[in-house]
Amino acid sequence: MKLYGSIVSPYVARVAYAARLKGLPLKPEMPAGGIKTPEFLKINPMGKMPALEVDGRGLAESMVLLDYLEDAHPTPSLLPSAAVDRAQARLLGRIVDLYVMPHGRAFFGNMNPEKRKADEVAAGADAYRKSLEQLEHFMGAGPYAIGDKLGYADVSLLPCLQMMALIAGACGIADPYAGLPRLTRWWSQMQSDPIAAEFVSEYQRAFTAFMASRS
Repeated sequence: MKLYGSIVSPYVARVAYAARLKGLPLKPEMPAGGIKTPEFLKINPMGKMPALEVDGRGLAESMVLLDYLEDAHPTPSLLPSAAVDRAQARLLGRIVDLYVMPHGRAFFGNMNPEKRKADEVAAGADAYRKSLEQLEHFMGAGPYAIGDKLGYADVSLLPCLQMMALIAGACGIADPYAGLPRLTRWWSQMQSDPIAAEFVSEYQRAFTAFMASRS
């Protein structure tokens, strides 16, 4: 089993983090020549990361890969036991992918203060805030995203929300979770839980290095 991609990608990171929680030695690696080479396109013809190669077969889409890991390696389970809680955990990842992450474009395109378009940032900030309010509605009431332990929902959210906070912060949004108590509590837990905090630090280093390489 091979995981292709860079840990800088929050979609790759969520799969790598889930694998570690399951005790699987699944370290992401960039394919030789990149993700647009004919060799990689045989694994994932969409030319995107992550991709997972299992016994010569290619799988794609990070949330699908999380479900594959859960099905193929059910112990320890990262999903809660109750069916409604499992659905809620998957829903959180879905909301992040469909409603939160798309607003990153407004921030990525305005990272340079000298070329920043204030109207684009303002519109992006409003849309980002609305999506976080929607996510807040479906967050669990405990310290973790769902339930009382680090799991599927947390790794689904963590690198994506961390990346969004970093790029939004670079555009002047200092505290994206202000007034959102469940997300505020969850983010605090991610920084205090020893395993999650390690993920936070790793992603911070990787993303900071990536941005420095672009400047």
